[in-house]
Amino acid sequence: MGKHIQKKMLITGGAGFIGSHTVRRFVRSYPQYHIYNLDALTYAGNLENLKDIEGVSNYSFVKGDITDTRFISKLFATINFDGVIHLAAESHVDRSITDPLSFVKTNIFGTVNLLNASLDLIKHNKDFVFYHISTDEVYGTLGETGLFAETTPYCPNSPYSASKAGADHFVRAYGETYGLPYVISNCSNNYGPNQFPEKLIPLFINNIVNNKPLPVYGDGNYTRDWLYVKDHAVAIDLVFHEGRKGETYNIGGFNEWKNIELVKLLCGLMDKKLGRNKGTAEKLITFTKNRPGHDLRYAIDASKINRELGWKPSVTFEQGLEKTIDWYLENQEWLSNVTTGGYREYYSKQYHQLGK
Repeated sequence: MGKHIQKKMLITGGAGFIGSHTVRRFVRSYPQYHIYNLDALTYAGNLENLKDIEGVSNYSFVKGDITDTRFISKLFATINFDGVIHLAAESHVDRSITDPLSFVKTNIFGTVNLLNASLDLIKHNKDFVFYHISTDEVYGTLGETGLFAETTPYCPNSPYSASKAGADHFVRAYGETYGLPYVISNCSNNYGPNQFPEKLIPLFINNIVNNKPLPVYGDGNYTRDWLYVKDHAVAIDLVFHEGRKGETYNIGGFNEWKNIELVKLLCGLMDKKLGRNKGTAEKLITFTKNRPGHDLRYAIDASKINRELGWKPSVTFEQGLEKTIDWYLENQEWLSNVTTGGYREYYSKQYHQLGK
């Protein structure tokens, strides 16, 4: 590594959906940083997401599991990172209901492993920052009105959100107890290129292409706030570099949509893109039994990050959704590659739907 390198950055979960966009942004925007991408390459981690930066001099991939204490300790001692952006997580609500222990292990134990390893680094590096990326689901659910603010009390309702809430609490506790410099952000539902097709938008794009059912939970009136993943990567960049230590920033797209309205918008766009008659895709919508503990509405107040750091979304949901559809239709080979093996085995066993 040359003398021009000013920071050694670890990004965990960098082969995943949000992680890959974050890694790419940092590698390209900060040639003076060396970016280490740590990923266990489970079903949702895919190095095809980062083919365009393979071999770039300021980028290295490290295969490893954040729950492996010995491995993490050795990695931190060897490289002496100047900062950590922690994205590695189990993130699918439906799977957390059937296998909650995996979420406890990765999201809580894995986070604490990283925090412990970081404590050794702050002894000699006063500029070290631990940046933990979390979710709006830790706040629970909203009624018809109101928004999640950074001060909203935690009230997680699924094993997934409970595990992320636990991780958030540990990060804050290490800040208070040990003086670890940290920032946290809680984001709304992400969408965009490279998302693993267990999540609503890429799954439904794929199902429409293949004339498969579009299973919608309950009556479809569950509301989510949608954030274009590339806008999220910009926000992560800003929070890491300019966010105040010990603070939390909510990141949302100012894009509230009821699931059924989103699906109908997607159907209309897909019919146009595929040259099909209007209404063709909508016929694939099927309503299914509701998910246990399904939160009615999420909506983020992102005014703090806008006010303090100047961030706001660059696209409307309609613009971002069109970009996303185009990407999936142009990258059918990517979709085919990631939906083989474990994914097909898992989803052959159950009827799939998704929220986040």
